[in-house]
Amino acid sequence: MSRRTLFVTTALPYANGPFHIGHIMEYIQADIWVRFQRLQGHTVHFVGADDTHGAPIMLRAEADSITPEELIGRVAESHQRDYARFHLSFDNWYTTHSPENIDLSQSIYRGLKDAGLVYAKAIEQFYDPVKGMFLPDRYIKGECPKCGTKDQYGDACENCGSTYAPTDLKNPYSVLTGVKPELRRSEHLFFRLSDPKVVAFLREWTTATPLQPEVKNKIAEWLGDDETGSKLSDWDISRDAPYFGIEIPDAPGKYFYVWLDAPIGYLASLKNYFDTGKARANPTARETRTFEEFVALDSEVEQYHFIGKDIVYFHTLFWPAMLKFAGRKLPTNVFVHGFIQVSGEKMSKSRGTGLSPQRYLEVGMNPEWLRYYIAAKLNDRVEDFDFTPDDFVARVNSDLVGKLVNIAARSARFIAQSGNKLERGQDFEVRHRISASAAGELIGQYYDRREFGRAIREIMVLADQTNEYYDRMKPWELAREPGTLPRAIEVCSECLDDFRILTILLKPVLPELARGVESFLNIGAQSWVDLPRHLPAGHVINAYAHLMSRVDPKQIDALFDIVPDPSPQPSPSGGGVGAATTVGPVATISIDDFSKVDLRIAKIVNAEHVDGADKLLKLTLDVGDDRHRTVFAGIKSAYKPEDLIGRLTPMVANLAPRKMKFGVSEGMVLAASGDGSGIFLLAPDSGATPGMRVK
Repeated sequence: MSRRTLFVTTALPYANGPFHIGHIMEYIQADIWVRFQRLQGHTVHFVGADDTHGAPIMLRAEADSITPEELIGRVAESHQRDYARFHLSFDNWYTTHSPENIDLSQSIYRGLKDAGLVYAKAIEQFYDPVKGMFLPDRYIKGECPKCGTKDQYGDACENCGSTYAPTDLKNPYSVLTGVKPELRRSEHLFFRLSDPKVVAFLREWTTATPLQPEVKNKIAEWLGDDETGSKLSDWDISRDAPYFGIEIPDAPGKYFYVWLDAPIGYLASLKNYFDTGKARANPTARETRTFEEFVALDSEVEQYHFIGKDIVYFHTLFWPAMLKFAGRKLPTNVFVHGFIQVSGEKMSKSRGTGLSPQRYLEVGMNPEWLRYYIAAKLNDRVEDFDFTPDDFVARVNSDLVGKLVNIAARSARFIAQSGNKLERGQDFEVRHRISASAAGELIGQYYDRREFGRAIREIMVLADQTNEYYDRMKPWELAREPGTLPRAIEVCSECLDDFRILTILLKPVLPELARGVESFLNIGAQSWVDLPRHLPAGHVINAYAHLMSRVDPKQIDALFDIVPDPSPQPSPSGGGVGAATTVGPVATISIDDFSKVDLRIAKIVNAEHVDGADKLLKLTLDVGDDRHRTVFAGIKSAYKPEDLIGRLTPMVANLAPRKMKFGVSEGMVLAASGDGSGIFLLAPDSGATPGMRVK
């Protein structure tokens, strides 16, 4: 097998906050693939960077009373801390706010201009006269021009899904100051993405590149054919001051749009990695070429990008077109993945359905549990997948602890009776064995094609075989008699050698566990070439020490802030039923305090029992905002579900969602109770309608 040289990147996280679970999922996917390639003996340069430019960074820093440089520096520290904690093996992590990125961005821009693909055109944009700046689409709101829904952003309606230009909004206003924006003209620079030679190149490149079928189909829609024509529009690559970014060298007061310099940040991070000597010092690479030689057009280096499906347009059209017409090396492939959801729901911090990587670590959960679970869910297609808490616990506890680690734990206790010395029987080769070479070839193909779920399934089949062999041979019975004790030790030695093989096969996913296993077995770092080798007779292992614990369900509860079935008392942190009781005096509040509570009339459109809950009913409420809300209310003792359907009741509409054992509760209905028995749901007079404000 010839040795390959790979340059691998992940999408750059925006530097205005910590990693979210989508980042971590993508980085784990890329890291597993990178680690597998390294175990094959290939040279891999795996780099990342923070995406640091744009109006949101500038405005966030201003709101925090710090400079943009301070903001991105603070975020960079958190990113680098978190990627290390999830065992991500980046060779270099950098920033797009760097001298290297300035030089490369301006160089590529000049190349595009020399190719006749950059032109200037005056356009009309919304301008905030109070803030003194042109407004990005997401900083303009108004009424949707299609359905009339209020408070919609300037690029798309969250209610009807329509897309439009900001200037199409009805009654627009600035998110920054609330004023009505003015239309002003400004000259912008455009990249001719619609140029026939660009379209022809993109059709050729996307046809020749082994992109995923779903990606090819989407690109074909955008590119069209000779009869239908391309749907590509020219790309606005400039922004007006004030803007935090890279200045355009021949256009004073203009800056590169962040999406021009962000992907160039891949090359900037690679250049920093080379120029600082890290590539030469990397023990698995020892790269002696310069950056320019490494990325030369005739270089054998393969370039791969791991990205989410939401940025396919930028990475399969803009990015290769920029590189091609600036005279630079093209990507070998772009690997696209779907999104991660929680229990079938799209990630949403506001609805309590987020999964925080930082919280995951704070509650003491093993990062390799998450690496394994994500690997078990991933394939080579552009598909969303679910993080389901019960499934997560079952997979980790059953597969990793019950099947894998259990092999070592129960075999080691009998090996200890021989002074931790392994033995081999005469028929060692023909008795039960994992076929290491065959397993390595098949599972290696799955890893290489990013079919991680299939790799995991095959590995667990092998683990089952070893456990079945152990159970069939009953070493615990053999060990009772001196005459058969040697055979018990032989059986357990074979199982430990199988355990070594399984650990190598899982090493791309579980690098820290593999390190612990190598220490336990008293062997050096294992690679794919070590799969068919055996631990020899007489080899002495170390005493067994705990390798991995089970997931405690309490950790899952803490991760999602899940609370138990509540009693019908006020629930200040969200969810349930608020009961007005006949207790003594409480602290007074101001009218300003009361005005913060958004009380709305809600219609109960459905009510049902909750399996496993003694006090709860699940209410589906219409609050007049074009979507239904779910509230779990502790009123089961007082009402039958069918008697509630169609009733109106006040609810707290702006209460933070609360993740409960039975689901997410998105508000609180109001009820009265006293010293005696009974719970009494409040109700408005006739004439009230869903969504009316209670004042």
